[in-house]
Order: sequence, then structure tokens, then C-alpha cells
Amino acid sequence: MALSASAKDYLSRFFPGPPSPLWETDPEFMELFANFALDEVVNQGDLDDAARMMAILAALLGCQGVEEYRVLLPAALRAGITPVQVKEILYQSVPYLGIGRVRPFFSVTNQVLTEQGVALPLEPGSTTTAETRLAAGNQAQVDIFGEGMRGFQNSGPEESRHINRWLADNCFGDYYTRGGLDYKQREMITFCFLAALGGCEPQLTSHAGANLRIGNDNAFLIQVISQCLPYIGYPRSLNALRCVNDAAQAAR
Repeated sequence: MALSASAKDYLSRFFPGPPSPLWETDPEFMELFANFALDEVVNQGDLDDAARMMAILAALLGCQGVEEYRVLLPAALRAGITPVQVKEILYQSVPYLGIGRVRPFFSVTNQVLTEQGVALPLEPGSTTTAETRLAAGNQAQVDIFGEGMRGFQNSGPEESRHINRWLADNCFGDYYTRGGLDYKQREMITFCFLAALGGCEPQLTSHAGANLRIGNDNAFLIQVISQCLPYIGYPRSLNALRCVNDAAQAAR
């Protein structure tokens, strides 16, 4: 098998540096993977390069693909993702994946950004304060999921109500209200975190529904799953597709 012209072009545009050592040790595999991921997959649909890379970075965070993330991050920057957007993807992954999974990605991200000449730390991106984060977070929930989320922080059994409050003030108030990404981008990356993480299909279906509600339609989400598939595999991709279909059915 030879490397296709499209795969060669993609490699030259986004991976112009020294080739991966796998080209020396596993050339047959690399041809198989590159011809699929960098030709067949990237030419499926019309997702732009920046959106594709944003989804893949989020998926790699979700599946703990730190070494592949290291390879893809410079390419993502070449595709037009800004350092601010990279950091926002990283920061928002923490409430969904936990710092235990995300910590190694901070080191890789900071190393790559420094190598690219980006001065760290970046400018602060918060738009809320300790006094406003709860109300702003609940408003973000309402904006994304609908009016039924109004006052969500006060719902549920008393013994676990604090978790609903944390969802409002921490997950949404601290992160979704930050600059750098809009709600559609934030819901798309959340969908990718959960799809790649696996084992949280109820939440994935819920966020698929949120994506649909704010304008990331069914066709868009299928394209996102398709672009992430080489990096998270078929089982989790098929699970994600089922969650999208379930959310679309419920929305009719």
C-alpha cells in the first residue's frame, strides 16, 4: 500500500517536522492509519480543519491519549486553533474528566505552547466572580438546556443538593462562562470528552440533546464522531452515534 496523495498533502500541511519514529518501525501500520485517518476520514463531510482538531483534542483528553495529544497539538495550532482555545479545551475538561486524568495534559500543553513561542500564563479568561458565578452558571444551563434548568441548583434531595449547586456554580459558572469559546464550541467539546471517556451514556445523550438544541445539528455531530473515530475506536464511536440518535428522536 502506498500513501495516498491526500494523506501526503495533509501530512505536509499539518505535520511538517521530522516524521514519527513509527514510520521507521511500523511503516505498514502508519500507511494504513494515515490513509484512513488523514484521507478517508478527513474527506468525509465538510467539517473545517479547526473544528476537526478541536474535537480530536477533546476526544484525546477523554480517552487519555496524552502521547497522541502531544503529536496533534502543534497541528491543531497550524489549523487555526488559538492558544486561548487550547487552554479553554484543557480547562473545561477538568469538570468532566477530573484533574486525575487531565493533569498530564497540562504539562504537555505548556511545553508545546512554549516551544511555539507562546508566553505563559495567558491573559485571564474568567468573566464571573465568587458572587456572580452561581447565577451566571445557572443562566448558562438555561441557555443551553432550556428553561427547565432554571433554579437547578436548588433541586434534588437535600443530602445531594450540593452536587447540583456545584454543577451550576463550578461546572457552568466557572468554566462555561469563560471567554475563548462560545456555547456551541463548549458543548461540542463536552460531547467529545464524554464520547471518548465512555461509560457515561446518559450524560452523553443529555449533552447530545443540548448540542442539538443550540444549533449543533445531527449531521454536525455525526461528522464530529466520524473525525474522532480513528482516535477513540469503533465501540465508543458507535455508542456516541446511538446517543445522538436517541437525543434526536427525543427532540422530535
